[in-house]
Amino acid sequence: MRTPVHSSGRLYGRHEETCRIDELTAAARKSRGGALVLRGEAGIGKSALLDHARRTASGFLVIEASGSEGEAELPFAALHQLCLPVLGHLAALPAQRREALQVAFGLTAGVPDEFRMGLAALELLAAAARERPLLCLVDDGHWLDAASSKALAFLARRISAEPVAMLLAVRPPSPAGELDALPGLSVGGLNDTDARALLSTKARVPLDEQVRRRIVAESRGNPLALLELPRAGGYAPPGAPSVPTRIERGFQQRLRDLPEEARLLLTIASADPTGDPGLLWPAALRLDLDVTETGAAAAATGLVDFSTRVRFCHPLARSAVYRAAGARLRRTAHRVLGEVTDPVLDPDRRAWHRAEASAGPDEDVAEELERSASRARSRGGAVAAAAFAERAAALSLDTARRIERTLAAVQAHLDAGSTDTAAELLATVESAPLDELRHVRVDLLRGKIAFVRHTDGDGPMFMLRAAHRLAALDPQRSRECFLDAVEMSMAVGRSSGVLDTVLAAARTAAPAGATHAPDLLDVLALLAEERHREAVPLVRKLLSSPPAEAGDGGGDGTGDGDGPLWRRRPALAVMLASEVWDPHTQAAITDWLIRTGEESGSPLVLRLGLAPMASLAAVCGDLARAATAIAEEEAIADAFGGPPVFYHRLHLAAMRGRREAAAELFATATAEAAERGTGQIVAHVHWAAAVLNNGLADYPAALAAARRAAESGELYLAGFALPELVEAAVRCGEPDAAAAALASLTERTEAGGTASGLGIAAYARGLVTGAEGHYREAVERLAESPLLPYRARAHLLYGEWLRRRGRRRDGARQLHLAHELLSGAGLEAFARRAADELRAAGERVRGPAATPVHDRLTPQEVSIARLVATGATSKEVATRLFLSPRTIDAHLRNVFRKLGITSRRQLKDVPGLR
Repeated sequence: MRTPVHSSGRLYGRHEETCRIDELTAAARKSRGGALVLRGEAGIGKSALLDHARRTASGFLVIEASGSEGEAELPFAALHQLCLPVLGHLAALPAQRREALQVAFGLTAGVPDEFRMGLAALELLAAAARERPLLCLVDDGHWLDAASSKALAFLARRISAEPVAMLLAVRPPSPAGELDALPGLSVGGLNDTDARALLSTKARVPLDEQVRRRIVAESRGNPLALLELPRAGGYAPPGAPSVPTRIERGFQQRLRDLPEEARLLLTIASADPTGDPGLLWPAALRLDLDVTETGAAAAATGLVDFSTRVRFCHPLARSAVYRAAGARLRRTAHRVLGEVTDPVLDPDRRAWHRAEASAGPDEDVAEELERSASRARSRGGAVAAAAFAERAAALSLDTARRIERTLAAVQAHLDAGSTDTAAELLATVESAPLDELRHVRVDLLRGKIAFVRHTDGDGPMFMLRAAHRLAALDPQRSRECFLDAVEMSMAVGRSSGVLDTVLAAARTAAPAGATHAPDLLDVLALLAEERHREAVPLVRKLLSSPPAEAGDGGGDGTGDGDGPLWRRRPALAVMLASEVWDPHTQAAITDWLIRTGEESGSPLVLRLGLAPMASLAAVCGDLARAATAIAEEEAIADAFGGPPVFYHRLHLAAMRGRREAAAELFATATAEAAERGTGQIVAHVHWAAAVLNNGLADYPAALAAARRAAESGELYLAGFALPELVEAAVRCGEPDAAAAALASLTERTEAGGTASGLGIAAYARGLVTGAEGHYREAVERLAESPLLPYRARAHLLYGEWLRRRGRRRDGARQLHLAHELLSGAGLEAFARRAADELRAAGERVRGPAATPVHDRLTPQEVSIARLVATGATSKEVATRLFLSPRTIDAHLRNVFRKLGITSRRQLKDVPGLR
């Protein structure tokens, strides 16, 4: 039974809410699916609104789930409830997706693949909805297990082209905020008129007018309060607790005159979240309770219904009964429930009951909880693993085992995203007697906690402390910890200044006389000192090993150990390739990362490849490909709740050359960086602003931005800012600044020895010296470079130089080449600059090229169109972008309309899509 706010099918005071629900289901009938989250306090009538949807959605298949406080740590428990009625459609799913659901629901052995899980659930619901529209009702969403909450949020965002409506009821806040971003509707109290009408219709006891007025006032329009306060003795005095608390106390008053046996039976029922009579009655018999007599007395309270399921009239009733029982009674209830729970079929729930029955340390139960934690981890239940591990630590008597279990619980809470709990637990062992290796573990855990907390910049410091502790114990692992500190600072955008600190610490930590083969830490030290000629051979050696095949011992592609740098530290490998001006190696690394991510099913590795691929595509002038990679990366971030990435979007905006759009993005990124303390993003903003303003011929702005980017000291980014600094300084009449930047650029590019780097340095040298030979060298070296914008700029600068010396015909030839390359790629600012130069040379400029495809389509549409143009099916594209095939088809219809085509085959002929 739930809050009865309606009479004869009529809901009081819920016109707006029912209209929204009716609109939701009406849209779903037309394959315009959507979700709505009903938010409100306990008893406010959310369940009655779910019931309204159930009653009025004629022709819909209704599937339901409900969060349970007792199952909040069991992974995919609620999603399993929801999908159970439609599991007959599993056979229609591809084998990998079918298996993902079967593993997550415990139907077969294995480890759930979060990467495929959401898509599998989406396809399952879509398959069921092919027969008739689908209505998904989820109650008590605030008690959803974390895995289900994440999966349902994923589904809710991706049913827009499906005949599926989702309606979820939660008490704020929802777990981990997963549901907070979904469309919502706040359900408030009834107004006085509707409250009085409901009270008059449903009141169980006669009320005089004065009492009626006070109840309406005290209930604050809460329907359940209106119905329960009269049974609780009328109304509460001013300053009373919240309405839900008073309702709970009203429920507890019904227990006052119950026999002790009946209260014990109710306590057992409240302690079992499954509502399984097969557990309740055997547990009661173990306490010699007369189940007939005590069951009748308990049912007479109206709090519980004993039938095929044990159901409380409201979640507050369950909690009221449980709280009203003393600690001794609750332990007794859990003890007998643990005794009757099958140790083979349900070992984890049995372990939990045994733990709740323990009044003090119990090593036997602690060991059982450890096994439960291990099982939960194997099923992807990070939250459950953390809960079991923490309880195991609490029940440990031996100090050493308690410390070990506490550290395991800290890691489990980190895996579950509960950083605050992890930090609190870690604080309990920091003052305990720890050996040096455990001190290292504590520092590493504190570093990871700080890393996850985006507002905490202390992560690298703790990694450095761990590295110092390991210097004498395990020098090689110590150096890996130093590198972890560098990568951690880069990952959260706080590498500014950290690299120097790490390198200085590594030098002081090394044991006297210790030797090692030159490694990545040595390379970083040489690059930081601008000793590129010494560093580059080592970089080449680190990058020369071919990448391991996908799945070749690399796991998720980020593990430490032997093997090529590409596999062990891919983020640093990409940056090193950029540092030595080697776009070919950079492309090979990003391609390998994406292939590895797709084959291993790792969202982390996929994002790690897509983000630098987007940046590389931008600096290669392939803006459509950059937009595609950004759309794919953002789809994965959205699907798995990752933090936003800005730098690839900044690089694309810089190359596209639209002042207003870029300025808006720069402001957003800068604000985000200020909030999170991410100085590295600010350096990317400065580099992007330098490129943009050089294209716009706003050289003073370009000079200021380029200086800031070059002074940031960021790996690879500072070097890429130097050509912008040279050009802006020359145009602003600052020859000393231009010469200094050129000297640094020359040192870097000559050490790297690539055609791209040498060509860029050559045109920068031409700007400084004014010698034609340098411009010619730049054009020749960049002729085969994949960095199209820089190749075009070499022609542009040479053409400008020729025109200013009166060689109009020669200059026009170079300027036409530049304009063709720049306008064809959609680099608008530089293309306009080339056009202006051509006009100044008396040349006619061809009209603007056709609007680039990435201007006519949204980034997601570009991504879909490019993939379909390669021959990918809707199912294949849906898998890649975490959407349903129907959604892909809906987007394709928009693509066809915008491009003026009628079939998939025509996409391959659209410029910019292949």
